[in-house]
Amino acid sequence: MRARGTLALDVAPDVACAYLSDPVHRPEWQSSLRRVELLDAGEPHVGQRWEDHTAVGLVASMTTTHLEPGVRWSETGTWRRVTADLTLTFAPRGTGCTVGVELAIRVAGLLAPVGAVATLGGLPAVKADLATAGRLLSEREHR
Repeated sequence: MRARGTLALDVAPDVACAYLSDPVHRPEWQSSLRRVELLDAGEPHVGQRWEDHTAVGLVASMTTTHLEPGVRWSETGTWRRVTADLTLTFAPRGTGCTVGVELAIRVAGLLAPVGAVATLGGLPAVKADLATAGRLLSEREHR
């Protein structure tokens, strides 16, 4: 199961994509994170790996799976038997952009139905975090 949504940001698609695809920035806008540990340094790229250290103590292994600057970015995260795929697409909208969000959370084994519930419940949280990123970027752009 996949959940989809959109939101508008007040920055250009290339600015939004560059910021959101860089794991270094994630603790600034993702409410569940305390820190990110880069396993592959450098500019964001397909195959880049990092670990998300969450507020509740979970450590998820993350990988960038697609990066088309200013257009599309995807990641896959795993923690034990849970896998989460997130894809963001960016399209111009006036002086800003529209961000398409696609989320899928899968749980292996007997708890597989929990994945569908987590997917639907997770989409509003992802969109709220992306809105936070949009506000931060807009503030930086308009200083």
